[in-house]
Amino acid sequence: MSGHGTPIRMSSHASTGLSGEAAIPGDKSISHRALILGALAVGETTVTGLLEGEDVLDTAKAMRAMGAEITRDEDGTWHIHGVGTGGFAEPEQVIDCGNSGTGVRLIMGAMATSPITATFTGDASLNKRPMARVTDPLALFGAQAVGRSGGRLPMTIVGARDPLPVRYEVPVPSAQVKSAVLLAGLNAPGETVVIEREATRDHSERMLAGFGATISTEVTNEGRIITLQGQPELKPQSIAVPRDPSSAAFPVCAALITEGSDILVPNIGLNPTRAGLFTTLREMGADLTYENQREEGGEPVADLRARFSPNLKGISVPPDRAASMIDEYPVLSVVAAFAQGTTEMHGVKELRVKESDRIDAMATGLRACGVTVDEGEDWWTVTGLGHGSVPGGATCESHLDHRIAMSFLVLGLATQKPVSVDDGGPIATSFPVFEPLMTALGANIRRD
Repeated sequence: MSGHGTPIRMSSHASTGLSGEAAIPGDKSISHRALILGALAVGETTVTGLLEGEDVLDTAKAMRAMGAEITRDEDGTWHIHGVGTGGFAEPEQVIDCGNSGTGVRLIMGAMATSPITATFTGDASLNKRPMARVTDPLALFGAQAVGRSGGRLPMTIVGARDPLPVRYEVPVPSAQVKSAVLLAGLNAPGETVVIEREATRDHSERMLAGFGATISTEVTNEGRIITLQGQPELKPQSIAVPRDPSSAAFPVCAALITEGSDILVPNIGLNPTRAGLFTTLREMGADLTYENQREEGGEPVADLRARFSPNLKGISVPPDRAASMIDEYPVLSVVAAFAQGTTEMHGVKELRVKESDRIDAMATGLRACGVTVDEGEDWWTVTGLGHGSVPGGATCESHLDHRIAMSFLVLGLATQKPVSVDDGGPIATSFPVFEPLMTALGANIRRD
């Protein structure tokens, strides 16, 4: 059953010669943050290139429910009239965050130091995911959380009336946890300090500075120490959202494994805390190049050109790269199936608690398609069969996970027999134009 209506069964079939330009939607991580910080600024923030997938639209609804005025022009420009730091109103209804772990955790952080109460829920997948990793540090500010057993949604957060500044060391690499603590620190007095031993995506730090917060990062033997001065007046911004590297991963990887392909994927964010997949693919021998490298809105971007790469080699992906490509391991495992040799992925236990257990979901589906996969709690390996040698022919479960569904649809473009997914509906949460975009490039993807 899909959390987004009737299941949409989809299949992908052997294709050749993907070509053209892939116009990827805006970056999901940056889109969430633009809406939330725009809602906390004083005045009007404008956003162009916002990802209009269900996850981000749910965050926009939540910001409206907490008092921000948000409108959209016909040309796709969004206008956010913020309420100021600490100015959220108490929502009248339960906040439904759909499938978005990023959305719910960031919103919890943003409201945790305001004297309001809010109840959060989500779809069947989100309601299984752990929230204690966020509510534990929010409790240090003085917020209270009451939810289901195991720290799961639905959950009510009672914001702190007299919040305290916090010094918190993030126990696992998580940009969501780091960002939730920093957003909570906005309405706490004094300095809020977050320590992370492994660097994670830094969109929150960049955007907080852009909105006028006083924030600094120091790299020490202890790790990255991020210090935020509390209770700033955030200044409205004009934000152009770069295109999402996590979404770009799918047409890029499809081109690499599909014979005769040559595609251009323009304006992709190459923030070093997000670009680990592209580095890894190039180490595997992928014909993947960066063109027109530049900076937009404080974020490095480039146009990616990806060509069919029949001589990919299995490699060992360094554990310290995991945080920069955690969402891309499912589709990397697809590419690994077409490489020669074994691809090893370590330091990836975070994949166990995403929208699904992504290691288990991909391992099960790949095995059903004739690929050898070994796994442990914090690692997995894929033994490649080389181009043209992956059997395929299975129906794979998406587990209400958009990235699992898209990864298996990419797989089927180069297998001997078609690959099906039981439900492609969740793809709309992050990449609503995936199907027409891939079809326009020449991918044989069908609704069954």
